[in-house]
Amino acid sequence: MPKELWKPNTKQILESNMMALYQRVFGENIKDPNYFDYSLLHKWSLNNPDKFWDSVWDDSGIIGDKGEIIIDHYEDLLDSQFFPDSKINFAENLLQGNEDSQAIVFYGEGKDKSILNFSELRKKVFSLALWLKGNGIEAGDRVAALLPNCPETIIAMLATSSIGGIFTSCSPDFGEEGIVDRFGQSRPKIFITCDGYIYGGKKFDIREKSKNISERISSINKTINVNYVNLENINKGDNWDNILKENMNKEFHFQRFPFNAPLYILYSSGTTGKPKCIVHSAGGTLIQHIKEHKYHCDIKKNDRVLYFTTCGWMMWNWMVSALASEATLILYDGSPVFPNPSILFEVAEEEGITFFGASAKYIDSLNKLGVKPNDKCSFSNMRVFASTGSPLSPNSYDWVYSNIKDNIQLSSISGGTDIVACFVHGNPCLPVNRGEIQCASLGMDIQSWDDDASQLFGKAGELVCVNSFPSIPIGFWEDEDKKKFKKSYFEKYKNVWHHGDFIIATEHNSFIVEGRSDATLNPGGIRIGTAEIYRQVEALPEVLEALAVGQNWKNDQRVLLFLIMKDNRDLDQELIDKIKNTIRKGASPRHVPAKVFKVKDFPRTRSGKISELAVRDIIHKKKLKNIEALANPEILEIYNNLDQLDK
Repeated sequence: MPKELWKPNTKQILESNMMALYQRVFGENIKDPNYFDYSLLHKWSLNNPDKFWDSVWDDSGIIGDKGEIIIDHYEDLLDSQFFPDSKINFAENLLQGNEDSQAIVFYGEGKDKSILNFSELRKKVFSLALWLKGNGIEAGDRVAALLPNCPETIIAMLATSSIGGIFTSCSPDFGEEGIVDRFGQSRPKIFITCDGYIYGGKKFDIREKSKNISERISSINKTINVNYVNLENINKGDNWDNILKENMNKEFHFQRFPFNAPLYILYSSGTTGKPKCIVHSAGGTLIQHIKEHKYHCDIKKNDRVLYFTTCGWMMWNWMVSALASEATLILYDGSPVFPNPSILFEVAEEEGITFFGASAKYIDSLNKLGVKPNDKCSFSNMRVFASTGSPLSPNSYDWVYSNIKDNIQLSSISGGTDIVACFVHGNPCLPVNRGEIQCASLGMDIQSWDDDASQLFGKAGELVCVNSFPSIPIGFWEDEDKKKFKKSYFEKYKNVWHHGDFIIATEHNSFIVEGRSDATLNPGGIRIGTAEIYRQVEALPEVLEALAVGQNWKNDQRVLLFLIMKDNRDLDQELIDKIKNTIRKGASPRHVPAKVFKVKDFPRTRSGKISELAVRDIIHKKKLKNIEALANPEILEIYNNLDQLDK
């Protein structure tokens, strides 16, 4: 049994939304937290899907016409529909907060702090929505945004969804080709962009890039320019501030649309070809996010939520939905380590954050840098610390409890852009064990399977979801027969969602995510998850980050390990032997790499994820289909010639 790092006390359990749900299901008279049994509640949510999702709707006060049918064709994952005769408006549900309550607090490099209450946010959303309608935007039309993580992006999304449009976004640091690869497929009618952005103390001018994009994508009828860094406008188009002034204080009425109407187009990373355009429904996204925020994250009215993300990562979409819980969003745009590595925590302390989230790699890097935020900050209001994007190492669990707060729910969560939600999640009523994700999400039957569809416990297998859930995507854009969609998620196992992650299901109902299964190593025919190696290597004080790939070698496969060293220290034979012995003892002899290389960086996607697949393809002399998916494609040259690295 792994080390228990945190256990909720009686008060924390009894005051949680999860316990309130448990009491409604199994009896209001349950006052002893010792009677709480999550496995029983989770099983109930699977065995009674109609009752469960109906209760989520009612309990969270979703605004809309629910209809009579809760789920249709539940047994068929591809054809199932949730609330098929209901009608909602996504924006209406996110804008229901009290007029004077803070909706958004914005911090950005080189920017003054700004605040929008719900009344101000509604006025701006309605004004832009009326402009969009006046310029011919109707239900199903696309609006694309190339913007920082700022209030304007949220306003643009809410205005688009309020009239039934489909919103899609990219971070402004994306390259021109990468943006055209994405927006060019979804063919927006309106393009909302900015003059530039600020990162690490530097101002980046994107005016020329924006101009080229608006000219290259023929579907774009209008361009809106946001003056973000105060550069002179060189683009044809309408000024954001002028547009909002046009219809300010004019009356707006929400129209309700089918529960399963499209809301977002999100994009896969695109490292193996053009990014897939994944279409998500308004109702499925809303109810799935509300379930996760309310029960698993214990977000309540007037809570203050900060999740460090860009608008090119699904966590932006996930975070914004916290407005439906009448929480306040604390946005931060810029470098998370400039002007100092504790900048996000200083914001969290100043704003009294109750929920803090960031990527696992960010947390790992702070651990390696020896950052100690609690030397200056108390985080007295913080209840949940969340992490996702890649597996969170056990050492990072230790860092959070030693350097943030010892009385906190560390919520490592895992899902994906594919479902714009999570499969496995945190739980305010369960203990946190070192290196483990607390539980499967309510209403999600998550299992680990081998290639023969047999369930596994205690060893890595394919992450599958064997039941239907609301945020199964509508499909891929312009994949009319769903051929590509079926191939991506339903080809390996019949009528079962196959996600492409390697996962361990423990005997005590927790989970350990091992990374992408398509990056699985296979030396000697034994399947190995790369995360097993990373857990051992990245615990060493000399190592900053690790990347492992399998190389085809003499009718077998050998493991190659690439390392970024802390303080750029040398990788000598003594240290290589130490690394190999650590892996051998902590994992197995099969995990020990044949070769260990020092490199200055890894190829990373635009959302910051390390691309193991790019390295694997390069060392096998395969041409990458979509270099634009990478934030730093120039780094691939390092991996082109292993002989040079081996010197």
